[in-house]
Amino acid sequence: MHKPLSAIALAAGLVASGLTFVSSAQAQALDAAGLQTIDAAVNAVAPKMVSWRRDIHAHPELSGQEVRTAKLVAEHLKKLGMEVQTGVGGTGVVGTLKGGLPGKVVALRADMDALPVLENTGLPFASKAKANYLGKEVPVMHACGHDAHTAMLMGAAEVLVGMKAQLPGTVKFIFQPAEEGAPVEADANGKVPSFGAKAMIEAGALKDVQAIYGLHITSNLPGGVVGYRSGPLMAGSDNITIHVEGRGGHGSSPWATIDPIVAASQVVMGLQTVVSRQLNISQEPAVVTIGQIQGGTRYNIIPDKVEMMGTLRTFDEDMRQEALKRITTTAESIAAASGAKASVRFGPVAYPVTTNPAQLTQASLPALNLAMGGKTMVIPKVAGSEDFSEFQKVVPGFFYFLGAPPKGKEFAKAPPNHSALFDIDEDQLPTGARSLAALAVDFLQRK
Repeated sequence: MHKPLSAIALAAGLVASGLTFVSSAQAQALDAAGLQTIDAAVNAVAPKMVSWRRDIHAHPELSGQEVRTAKLVAEHLKKLGMEVQTGVGGTGVVGTLKGGLPGKVVALRADMDALPVLENTGLPFASKAKANYLGKEVPVMHACGHDAHTAMLMGAAEVLVGMKAQLPGTVKFIFQPAEEGAPVEADANGKVPSFGAKAMIEAGALKDVQAIYGLHITSNLPGGVVGYRSGPLMAGSDNITIHVEGRGGHGSSPWATIDPIVAASQVVMGLQTVVSRQLNISQEPAVVTIGQIQGGTRYNIIPDKVEMMGTLRTFDEDMRQEALKRITTTAESIAAASGAKASVRFGPVAYPVTTNPAQLTQASLPALNLAMGGKTMVIPKVAGSEDFSEFQKVVPGFFYFLGAPPKGKEFAKAPPNHSALFDIDEDQLPTGARSLAALAVDFLQRK
């Protein structure tokens, strides 16, 4: 997931002195007896989830390279007697559980990929893996909790298989590769083949599905607490690449050149006005950040070109499109004023806003509250992004966060996702599996 989760930490901090949990008076299809059945099965599979998580954590795989993880998942689902598809949208796996009674189709999703991060947790099962990332050998770590997501969904699958005879409908278990981004470099036009959720959709993973659920583990909420919100939850994300072309020469004679470094500096400053002066942020927040600038080879040589890379985060599609236009116009115009030329492209990462539909959110809350013992809370919007949003473009989808800071760590101070120190409380693996199974059963039973 493309984050930080500082907004979640803030939300948690605001209620740290006395958590304010959400209650709902709506009637749910899942009742206490049904939850007891789920709990018994979750408790039985809990040790396996810890084992799976540690195994996957010790053997992380980058986006598009999740071969070992996919094999582990597929073999587990096959042993459970499911219909299993592999190689879906790359290394994706889809397991289909047909209940003993006719009914609807619901999907549960987990992502499987890791990050190019050198682990520094000191865990006995810490990663020592290395892999090729954009032409370079890099260390690999599950620094975002996808190992836990995979283990929890494997557990939920075993739980629901045990309830097969009573299930009125079908559950699809979607294990997704490449959530963290494109597994290959973009071409000259900034394009890459479809990847992640989008590739799985194009391969038919959502065929007949009427709703989809997913969660993300975080160390920045109190343990065992679910954070959610209706409507925009996580920002849409667009990669920005800007090339500024000038005319190089000697640093002692800048008047004989068109200095792309000066022009690029002016572009960076000008882009800050896109949000502060050009977008109506009273409607939704937005962020434009330039995080990388490359240009020049020596202190006294003015180069011909400068390349900048950054990110746009928005929570509204109309605002996003407006921001894309204004970023392009601003960069091109400022560069032109210096005699330089700017070209702007967006992608390959271009994730939509992760938006929880109001109707599905409200309908799901009673079962979620039941499964969590009432420990659910509304959180502010999160400027990170998630390609679960691609699934939500096709079918209604509900996404939420599960707090799992390591034991002994205060959630507001625990290392965040994407940190080399990131870790979780494995006692929350059953909590996540319970919530996913409960939401699936509730959706199928709900009229």
